[in-house]
Amino acid sequence: MTKTCLECNEKIIGREDKKFCSDGCRNAYNNKINKDSTNFMRNINNKLRKNYRILSEINIEGKSKTTRAKLLSKGFDFEFFTNILETKTGNTYFFVYDQGYRILEEDYYMLVKKEI
Repeated sequence: MTKTCLECNEKIIGREDKKFCSDGCRNAYNNKINKDSTNFMRNINNKLRKNYRILSEINIEGKSKTTRAKLLSKGFDFEFFTNILETKTGNTYFFVYDQGYRILEEDYYMLVKKEI
């Protein structure tokens, strides 16, 4: 019995348990399966990545202070974050993965990085 490649349907030569004829076909097959299934998901993931990049660029030291205007000028979107942390003291932090921010007075923000 001959086996065929799951990606291109070419005949597979080699080991009995092989599923692909080449690394290129294996990569193409897995990329198709693992890509974001909809534009909606892809757009949200792009916004989260952009927010993360902006916070990382500004918060080099792991803890810093910035303004809302500076975040907005770089394209930060305050509607997209991954989780919220409320401390015992009542402070609310919004996180994009391990980069977070907390609203201070007069449009200032405290940026923090969570130790993982």
